[in-house]
Amino acid sequence: MNVLFAPDFLATANLVEVFLRCDPVGQVITSGLGVVSIIAWAIMLGKRNELVQLRRVNHLFDDHLRSQRSLLDLPEGARGQRSIPYGDLFADAIEAYWRAAAIGKDKGMDTSRFRLEHAENALQRALARQCLRYESSMIFLATIVTGAPFLGLLGTLWGVMEAFSAISVQQTASIQTLAPGVSAALLTAIAGLIVAIPSVFGYNWLLGKTKIMTTELENFASSLADRIELESK
Repeated sequence: MNVLFAPDFLATANLVEVFLRCDPVGQVITSGLGVVSIIAWAIMLGKRNELVQLRRVNHLFDDHLRSQRSLLDLPEGARGQRSIPYGDLFADAIEAYWRAAAIGKDKGMDTSRFRLEHAENALQRALARQCLRYESSMIFLATIVTGAPFLGLLGTLWGVMEAFSAISVQQTASIQTLAPGVSAALLTAIAGLIVAIPSVFGYNWLLGKTKIMTTELENFASSLADRIELESK
């Protein structure tokens, strides 16, 4: 048992030794990348769970609306589910429709055409708002994907520069004197890649899921506008 785990233990011990050999700049960069890695995983897992949950409740809300004979005659309680993206679009569209109808009634005007325009405008505003909700945290994750390798490269170049500076002071150039500094410098590059590689796969998956849900949201808004138009005639 001890023999089996010995290589893993030695590898961990070697990484710790390499980290301790880093200069303060390298240690700060490596530690910072470790913190960024934790943040990136938290964002990816949290966003994944959020999108899965939102898509599930969207489909349930859509099924509920399809089972209703009339959307315009639904009670106000049906417009209170704004935490659901589809519910937010539905609430804004119906409220805008009846708000235009109330204004027309007060002024003695026929607002049948204006009701549809108000409802469609409200749908567009709600659609933009929910798209921003879908894309929240994605910019920060993209920044991590882009910036982590550069931070690792910065640490590597800094460490190599420090290693050669030490050699110039010692006036001796050998693999024994150069290897410790270079290995410490390469640690930051490894840390940057460890952060960036999972993040880029997670970002691309989340981006694809977001695009699919945005298209579904646009289709729902279009079908909702069509149904309101048919019921208003």
